[in-house]
Amino acid sequence: MPQRFTAPMRPLRAAPCLAAFLALSDGAHAQILQEVVISASGQEQQSFDAPAAIQAVGQDVIESAGPRVNLSESLNRVPGITVLNRQNYAQDLQLSIRGSGSRAPFGIRGARLIVDGIPATMPDGQGQASTISLASARRIEVLRGPLAQLYGNSSAGVVQVFTADGPARPELRFSVDAGAQGLRRYGVQAAGQQGGVNYVVDYSDFRTDGWRANSAAERRHLNARLRTSVGEDTRLTVVANVFDQPVSGDPLGLTRAQMQANPRQADVRSTDYKAGKDVSQRQLGVVLDHRIDGESDFTARVYAGQRDLDNRLSIPLAAQLPATSAGGVVRLDRDYSGAGLRYSRRDAVGLGQVRYSVGLDVERMGEHRQGFINNFGVQGALKRDEDDTVQSTGLYTQADWLINEDWSAVAGLRASRVVFRVNDFFIRPGNPDDSGRASFSATNPVIGLTRHFGADSNLYFNIGRGFETPTFAELGYRAGASGPNLALRDARSTLAELGFKTRLSERQRLDVALFHVDTRDEIVVASSSGGRTFYTNAGKTRRSGIELAHSAQWTPQWRTHLALTTLNARFVEAFSSSGSTVPRGNRIPGTPQRTLFGEVVWQPQIWPGFTAALEMVHTGRMAVDDLNSDRTDAATVFHARLGWEQRVGAWRFKQYVRIDNIADKAYVGSVIANESNRRFFEPAPGRQWGLGASASYAF
Repeated sequence: MPQRFTAPMRPLRAAPCLAAFLALSDGAHAQILQEVVISASGQEQQSFDAPAAIQAVGQDVIESAGPRVNLSESLNRVPGITVLNRQNYAQDLQLSIRGSGSRAPFGIRGARLIVDGIPATMPDGQGQASTISLASARRIEVLRGPLAQLYGNSSAGVVQVFTADGPARPELRFSVDAGAQGLRRYGVQAAGQQGGVNYVVDYSDFRTDGWRANSAAERRHLNARLRTSVGEDTRLTVVANVFDQPVSGDPLGLTRAQMQANPRQADVRSTDYKAGKDVSQRQLGVVLDHRIDGESDFTARVYAGQRDLDNRLSIPLAAQLPATSAGGVVRLDRDYSGAGLRYSRRDAVGLGQVRYSVGLDVERMGEHRQGFINNFGVQGALKRDEDDTVQSTGLYTQADWLINEDWSAVAGLRASRVVFRVNDFFIRPGNPDDSGRASFSATNPVIGLTRHFGADSNLYFNIGRGFETPTFAELGYRAGASGPNLALRDARSTLAELGFKTRLSERQRLDVALFHVDTRDEIVVASSSGGRTFYTNAGKTRRSGIELAHSAQWTPQWRTHLALTTLNARFVEAFSSSGSTVPRGNRIPGTPQRTLFGEVVWQPQIWPGFTAALEMVHTGRMAVDDLNSDRTDAATVFHARLGWEQRVGAWRFKQYVRIDNIADKAYVGSVIANESNRRFFEPAPGRQWGLGASASYAF
């Protein structure tokens, strides 16, 4: 997996007047125009110079966007990525990049999640956003397009989160957030530099009663990062993360009639079967960066973790009794681990300079999976018992060639192999031995070319191949039979993008990207009911669209940000699903036709430390199933926020107030694709309030 390059950053190619202006501007806007990223090339560089569609949000944005619980708070300002808060902590967010991953009824699909160099995506491609600690995050990067394929299986894009460095003076910080429906979050953080050790230790406790019935949740989160130098050329980073979610109810989706009658209700099966999830996870990782000489460096990482899950599904009792049924309670005891090596070197060639890298990733996950009868919330007899393992191996290389001041190129290749194994222990009359194995492999190239028009404009083109295996969750069930669906095939894609980045003036930046993705054997939902989802392969699909991001500092007091995405995601071949024929041309469910984020920020000079902002979020229509039998309506909502900051000696105080959905608009927040009982809709909340405060003391 591409990792951080620790050599000095490529010098910023910006006019002196731009640098002078940014020195006088606020830090948030400076980050927008000169943000540092690493995901595209594995080395630190300005996002403007990266030959790919990539944006980042910084700590100021993360802190002002809400209580720092969900990625949906801050990533709606990045084009190309859709992050929908389902108001359902049992099922996590719905995150899709350029339409990939929209089918997921739970967890994150189609994108790789990485935190401080350690994957938050399992080797089968299933990711969890809930374990990310936003309270200690310094920056979140979102990379889309062909270059993301170098990260391996399930990478239409990459979301990387980086923990903040401890300040030079040790600091202790206390924070509290409160909001509607009993939302409260308490946090404490210690950070600083002590001798040769830089440290950040953050603990938070989050609780909510939930906007809908049976949607209460509790989370406790500990995130720690220690970094120290071992000699002049070696740096060691230790990352530890402990996550506990003992309470999270699942209100399920609603039919259109239920939603119109009372959008805050839970389906009766949700409460009858006490649908919900208890989950805990512990993880430890170590990253070693070593500079071999002035031109080459080496990175190694190793990590391991353990995850426990109890998931109560709302499957009718009668449907759980047949011999082939896996029951209505899922219990997982999971261990996972991985290691990675990366070597990078920069060399002068006959024409220009080349930075090349080669790396190896090895990841493994093993889990003991059991299923039990859910007897109206009471665990009953055993119905499934098996060991599942998946191992992923990836070998990759990447070369970044700076040909001259006008041209640069990038090329890469990744060879991947993912092997699934199931060892079935539950063998009964009518329920045979379902042990088996499935193996997937692919070699995916990517190539790109960039034309630099002076210091202020770049035009780039990338094309590549990618693949996406089923996850264990998607392999988990066969309709009308016992055991996993090991016949499910992996999806293969061809991805292309054309992008243009320009500084329109000293105070404005514009990014535009056109993308096109053709996929065969797309993995789609065949049916979804009671928390259990069956998958199948469709024919060919196509996703194309435009992404646009514009940031401007109009005066020292006023700035704006705009992010627009249009998406045309369709099936280009007819296929059969659940006894029906899905016609060619239908939209892929769960993919908005367009999304738009707009923000106006006012920072008056006469009130230092004060910020006021108005946000607009527009989400286009979404089909609810492959047959396009119903659609959500487009929705536009407005949010407002106020922020204050004061410094008194060694103390720093911050406060914010937010009002979300100012007009109290009723709309659908997300959909459950192909829900068999037509409970497609997950309503979004009406007007919500939130406030927070923090106090930091620097010793």
